[in-house]
Amino acid sequence: MATPHPEPVLLHEHAMDNLRYIRRTLERAGEFTAVPGIGGMLMGSTALVAAWIAGPRTTSPRWLAVWLLEAVVALLVGIAAAAHKSKRVRIPLLSGPGRKFVAGFAPAMVTGAILTLVLFRLGVPGVLPGIWLLLYGTGVLSGGAASVRVVPAMGSCFMLAGALALFLPGTSGDLLLAAGFGGLHIVFGTIIAVKYGG
Repeated sequence: MATPHPEPVLLHEHAMDNLRYIRRTLERAGEFTAVPGIGGMLMGSTALVAAWIAGPRTTSPRWLAVWLLEAVVALLVGIAAAAHKSKRVRIPLLSGPGRKFVAGFAPAMVTGAILTLVLFRLGVPGVLPGIWLLLYGTGVLSGGAASVRVVPAMGSCFMLAGALALFLPGTSGDLLLAAGFGGLHIVFGTIIAVKYGG
């Protein structure tokens, strides 16, 4: 009487398991390419509109409200554009590199929100443009470590604009907000859209 042998593993199932493992490994190790170039250009455009609406009066609650609304709009545009791009290229938005980008970006944004409330309540809103640009640049630079090379470069430019706003008191913070959140997003968004596909 022959003893029953275990059923052999089918070759294609073994190969598929290997392919899934390789794909997960590459996703965790790869660059985050769902950075939205077109979304960046849209974010820049809404920032230019916000700068025009807010005007130069940093002590006004209206000024703060316009820029806080702009931050929410830009966040929603960025998330929607990144989700659209990641879906188009069939890579999960929160893949390994995507999670790394968020982990590097989010702490600076939370810090910026807390400092905004504190500094406005203390009556020193004139430093907010510099703080916002500097912290946004820090978040983009940190998150960009898991992204394509142009993203950390963009973060560095935002940090430079923030430093200028803080250390050159005669420079209009609003002009730097428009140049940073408006101009830099449009310029780098265009580069990302052309070179990295949307």
